[in-house]
Amino acid sequence: MDNDVTPRLGGWQQTGRLVAAAALGIPFWLSTAAGLQPGCAADTCSWFVTGDPLVALGCLTALLWRRRFPLAVALAVAVASGASTLAIGAALLALCSISALRRPVRIAVVALVYVAAAQLTLVIYPVESPPGALWLQLALTTLSAGTAVAIGVAIGARRVEVRSLRERAESAEREQTARAAHVRALERNRIAREMHDVLAHRISLVAMQAGVLDHRRDLTAEENHTLVRGIAEGSHQALEELRDVLGVLRADPGHPEPPQPSFDRVPDLVVDARTSGLDVTLTTAVTGEPHDVIGRTCYRVVQEGLTNAAKHAPDARVRVTVEGAAGNELNVRVSNSPATTTTARPPASGFGLLGLAERITLAGGELSHHPTPGGGYVLTARLPWPRHDHEGRS
Repeated sequence: MDNDVTPRLGGWQQTGRLVAAAALGIPFWLSTAAGLQPGCAADTCSWFVTGDPLVALGCLTALLWRRRFPLAVALAVAVASGASTLAIGAALLALCSISALRRPVRIAVVALVYVAAAQLTLVIYPVESPPGALWLQLALTTLSAGTAVAIGVAIGARRVEVRSLRERAESAEREQTARAAHVRALERNRIAREMHDVLAHRISLVAMQAGVLDHRRDLTAEENHTLVRGIAEGSHQALEELRDVLGVLRADPGHPEPPQPSFDRVPDLVVDARTSGLDVTLTTAVTGEPHDVIGRTCYRVVQEGLTNAAKHAPDARVRVTVEGAAGNELNVRVSNSPATTTTARPPASGFGLLGLAERITLAGGELSHHPTPGGGYVLTARLPWPRHDHEGRS
């Protein structure tokens, strides 16, 4: 858990900290040397010159594992600092390091051990000291420990803050990635609907005309020529419309977006269906001009109804009814009689009625489709048609 909060140190960072700890211990070591009595005992001087630096070197080496075993290393170095004034710098670095973890009990234990061990130097090194020096040394040791703890806690707080900011940035990046994936999924669905709307109607009419040629052997040469010409024109129009859609998907700045269908083009759909051999009747009773969204949705409803009729009942009678008025609603109904012959059905994309239902839901309307008792099929849509200001004035 500590390793999750404490970042790893590079080689130069580790070396720099150890050098700083060694340099921090030098003033304590020199001050002890200045306080030794002239002609000190051989054992004391020998320990000061050899043992003290060796203990300090061992403490600096132990600091290499302070990130993995923070409490054990800090306690060991704090105890050793009582026998080596040169190791005081290492003890302060260990105390600062464990304080960065912000564990109050551990910090208190190590700080008390460090302050208590520092009093052992008076036993090992009998330095000349004025009255009250014990309290002065205790105060200075406590002050140095408090400074190390304060620095360590500040470093730990900064690490937690940086970690929190990093986690927020990563979370924001993940959310942005999820939003981008959602947008891509919506765009793929939109492209699938556009491809269906563009191609399904044309291809269904072409398939219906080809089916007539395959099943009707009694057609005259002129009728055959008319159907073949209709297949060629329908295929050409499908390719042109597909090229328009692909041009937009390629995001070519010089390629304008193809015009969107509108309510005015509904009669053209019926004319195309009649030209392809479908028996279609259109009845309109519309007061006013539907705005773009309602008109485009109405067009798609009629288009989907004629497409499905051409697929499943090419020889049936189809009736298209559009009626409504501004301020009320626009009702669209496409119904066909039962099919009299059985033909091979072209493959379905699965996006027709699903995409249409989504369009109508976004427009605030309702879609219904079901077989009729006589074996036909009916597709109805109810679209809200609010009255706009310019419609009210007209």
